[in-house]
Amino acid sequence: MPATRAIGTHAAIVLYPRNPDGLNHNQRARRDFSSYAMAWDVVPVLASGAGHGVRIARLLAYPSWRRCGVAWYGKAMNRTGLCLALLSAVLFGISTPFAKLLLGGMTPQMAAGLLYLGSGTGLALVLAARRALRLPTHDEAPLTRADVPCLLAVIASGGVAGPLLLMIGLARTDAASASLLLNLESIATLLIAWVVFRENVDRRLMLGALAIVLGAGVLSWQGHATLAPGALYIAAACLCWGVDNNLSGRLSAADPVRIAMIKGVAAGSVNLLVALLVQHAGLPGAGIAAGAAVVGFLGYGVSLVLFMLGLRHLGAARTGAYFALAPFMGAVMSLFVFHTHDIARLLVAGVLMGIGLWLHLTERHSHYHVHEPMEHTHRHTHDAHHQHTHGPDDPPGEPHTHRHVHTELAHTHAHYPDLHHRHGHDHDHESGHTHAA
Repeated sequence: MPATRAIGTHAAIVLYPRNPDGLNHNQRARRDFSSYAMAWDVVPVLASGAGHGVRIARLLAYPSWRRCGVAWYGKAMNRTGLCLALLSAVLFGISTPFAKLLLGGMTPQMAAGLLYLGSGTGLALVLAARRALRLPTHDEAPLTRADVPCLLAVIASGGVAGPLLLMIGLARTDAASASLLLNLESIATLLIAWVVFRENVDRRLMLGALAIVLGAGVLSWQGHATLAPGALYIAAACLCWGVDNNLSGRLSAADPVRIAMIKGVAAGSVNLLVALLVQHAGLPGAGIAAGAAVVGFLGYGVSLVLFMLGLRHLGAARTGAYFALAPFMGAVMSLFVFHTHDIARLLVAGVLMGIGLWLHLTERHSHYHVHEPMEHTHRHTHDAHHQHTHGPDDPPGEPHTHRHVHTELAHTHAHYPDLHHRHGHDHDHESGHTHAA
């Protein structure tokens, strides 16, 4: 079996034995290591504690040696993506009451168009300023030609089909039913991530997501709801947004600001054209339009950038579940903006969502897995998953972005389905069975 070496009180590394028969990591995992003499590779490892675990700084490999598999065990999983997803939900949620204030001066379709255009325009200005000032944050992977089909599908599903289906459904459905049906988006996101993209969705995650959605349902409930003819259109819109969220996860290695800008401009243009050409709506005054631009930039644009970063770290199922907390944030903000909300209902929703959030926060998904060789480009530091050499043209310092190659690596540690952990799972993965990443 692999040997575990403790590093302080926060973590450990695992060294897998050198295999003189030339077996790969999958074959080695199935082999009884006690049946032959084990020759250990000696690899200098520099490790530093980081509170949530240990970062493996660098492995030094020699040509005559086979590199060891290295793993680290932290006391908690990396919470970066979790914080990003929650902040995305907070921004979107608190923008809802302000967006509602704007509806007094324009139609819903016109409001959606201006909010999305405010998002896209604001992010375009951010990109321009970032480039002009040569800020280090511009160092993100660009979109490639291979990303174009996925990006077009994201725009078509989330920016065009979703809003149009929603408007058709709202015209045929009462407000209470529509509010409840909109909670299907997080369920659709989770199911697509689980069934189609094979993200790990265990019982704990499912129960947590269900509790969060039930909490959102409590907030949306207005004492009555009927299955109106437009319900199917709203459900279809939620399905489109579920597809959008999952496909956006496939693009999450690229620059999130650029992707969010493109989505904002596309969705805003479609909604604005529908409002002007189909509904024959008039443009609002300059003050209302400016307010919509500001709310759209913060509540839609910045929120979407954070959502994309959350997808990079967590995958679609978990990011979508956290984003379902947005209605609660909006309800809390409504207490201060409109001074009208059922406190009892807010408390019940808060308890349900708190239970769901606790189930997710206490998740610990750890098992032995194998990373297959791959090559890609994204922003990274030289952690345990990025032990590659640099050429003269590669950027210095960390974090940085360049095309790099991942060799086969086998290890055990707690992880989310991020860019490097999109592997399949069996029901018995915690018993030590091998999975390819």
